[in-house]
Amino acid sequence: MCRDWAHCDSISPMSSPMANGLRVAVTGAAGSIGSRLVASLAASDDVGAVVALDARPIDLVHTKVHSYQRDILQPIDDLLKDHGIASVVHLAFQLKPGRNREAARRINVGGTARVLQSCQFADVDHIVYLSSSTVYGAHPANDAPFTEDSQVWPVRGFQYAEDKASTELLLQAYASDYPDTKVTMLRGCVVMGPNSDNFITKAFSKPLLVRIRGTDPQMQFIHEDDLRDVLELCLKERFSGVYNVAGGGTVPYSHIAAVAGRRAFPVPAAILYPLTQFSWGLRLQSDSPACGLDMIRWPWVADIGKLQRKTGFSPKYTSQEALEASTLAKKPTNNS
Repeated sequence: MCRDWAHCDSISPMSSPMANGLRVAVTGAAGSIGSRLVASLAASDDVGAVVALDARPIDLVHTKVHSYQRDILQPIDDLLKDHGIASVVHLAFQLKPGRNREAARRINVGGTARVLQSCQFADVDHIVYLSSSTVYGAHPANDAPFTEDSQVWPVRGFQYAEDKASTELLLQAYASDYPDTKVTMLRGCVVMGPNSDNFITKAFSKPLLVRIRGTDPQMQFIHEDDLRDVLELCLKERFSGVYNVAGGGTVPYSHIAAVAGRRAFPVPAAILYPLTQFSWGLRLQSDSPACGLDMIRWPWVADIGKLQRKTGFSPKYTSQEALEASTLAKKPTNNS
């Protein structure tokens, strides 16, 4: 079966890691997760070379690291071939909700298709992809905690989750078409830690936080060190399949406000949803359209039992410890 990422007469990936050390490429290498992973891989005796790719400049300088500033929609098979890359970690993704839905989809879904095409052309035999537990969706009928076999049902209109679900379909099809290639998908939750200066922490650092009256869903967080470690473990041990990734335990949504030194004001859903959509439409706020409120209304907790059983990995930090280690806990209360 031929997919749109490659020509039908291309050769299936058959290569294996080189004897002088694993040779890895990381997309989204300038991001907070990618930069930490690249630095850790470069310091490992098991790794021979790292190709770091991002549309933004990459600061890390290391003898093992070969940095390239390249748009995710551009082919990278030339770089993968030139450096003998056996494994690719695909992290490049637009997290923040955008008003140009098609532009975001072009980056997230089109960029993933382009990476897969390049992996096929360059005979890459292991692909590790960071997906998200948001693909399970937040719905009143949810049967949480979710396992990897639970239905993928992203909140309608929630760009990040919808694009993650679409890219997962591409990865699943690729794994089916090229069974000699190992494909690993990690469904991660919100990343927190000392360096967590991302869209989520910015949203939670607003002077005014709200919650939907009558609800206080449990939330999960993963410490940035744990996420780096599980990505590196999956690379080195060449695990394949789908795994939920999160810190131990959960944290009630109301506790996030307490960690940030704020109160979360309860607002009825009948008022908050139209008010949020109205403010989004008028560009009075850029956090999320109204559909994003579902993520703080209904539970979307994921079970990490499979990850622990199959890989032996256990997070060092609980969800609460990850949250309390984050920059969110260090924000001054007058931040806007």
